[in-house]
Amino acid sequence: MKIENREIGRHQPPYIIAELSANHNGSLETACKVVDEAAKAGADAVKLQTYTADTITIKSDKKEFQIKGGLWHGRTLYDLYEQAYTPWEWHAVLFAHAKKRGITIFSSPFDPTAADFLDELGAPAFKIASFEAIDLPLIRYVAGKRKPMIISTGMANLEEIEEAVQAAREGGCEELALLHCVSGYPAPPEDYKLATIADMERRFGVPIGLSDHTLNNVSAVAAVALGATVIEKHFTLDRNGGGPDDSFSLEPSDLEQLCRDARIAWEAIGSVDYGLKSSERSNAVFRRSLYAVQDIVKGSVITEEHVRSIRPGYGLAPKHLNQVIGSIAREDIPRASAMRWELIKTKS
Repeated sequence: MKIENREIGRHQPPYIIAELSANHNGSLETACKVVDEAAKAGADAVKLQTYTADTITIKSDKKEFQIKGGLWHGRTLYDLYEQAYTPWEWHAVLFAHAKKRGITIFSSPFDPTAADFLDELGAPAFKIASFEAIDLPLIRYVAGKRKPMIISTGMANLEEIEEAVQAAREGGCEELALLHCVSGYPAPPEDYKLATIADMERRFGVPIGLSDHTLNNVSAVAAVALGATVIEKHFTLDRNGGGPDDSFSLEPSDLEQLCRDARIAWEAIGSVDYGLKSSERSNAVFRRSLYAVQDIVKGSVITEEHVRSIRPGYGLAPKHLNQVIGSIAREDIPRASAMRWELIKTKS
């Protein structure tokens, strides 16, 4: 899978997405600064959310439209989204700003009009949010844009994930990634069950990543070690900024650390290799080997008192000790000499 010119997969460093969400807090200037800081921290992409309160819900005070518990307790869905949405007239500005800063930008469309709007802006990819993963008509519509798609799977069971993947394929999506996700805000690390990542990769045969709503980077870095190729985290300038998503988002120093640590984890995984590593070469000489620990006279039978396994490693390997013991010295062997085959005549 590729977004713009960036390959995404096991053989590439993890693709880091900084989710702007509502963390502009109603300010285009703040939104541009978030883009700046994401680029500075080393993220590969910034992601927006493209909706209005009227395209994502309706205005109603009925109980089912009221939020109970959590960060947004007591608010109606309409009021929350009216505060949180990114004005559509900002999108072109943000796309141009991201291009100037050399960072990819794309978005999550929440209805077909948003998908059309983003396509006209030249969005290089689309993200389907977890709450929309069961909206199969939307997935098919977005897939019809024939651009790379990322689908978050928070709250979705296996059957629902299978249906989402099938809908994306039916709609025409050829490049697809799935993000393992827990839609808690914030989510406790123990809910993540990161072993699911490998199972998803086996089942679906596409790049698997993590949409991480925990409060630190531990789960994300662990996910990379388990095969995650995409990491998405909410990102803000100030966790105490008072916006709807600020409190569970990374700040700039956190995002910089995530980019660094996730890529270090990927480098550390590498490939299967039992050979001597570059950092070990200078230390190999300090492994144990067989040395004369007493002077040995030419023609003597070598005994256990004559030879021991010690450091450094210039002599015969310790596994040859039984062959050396009982052999005959071909010449005088001074104490502290590394044992070599040419110095002895073995029994066999």
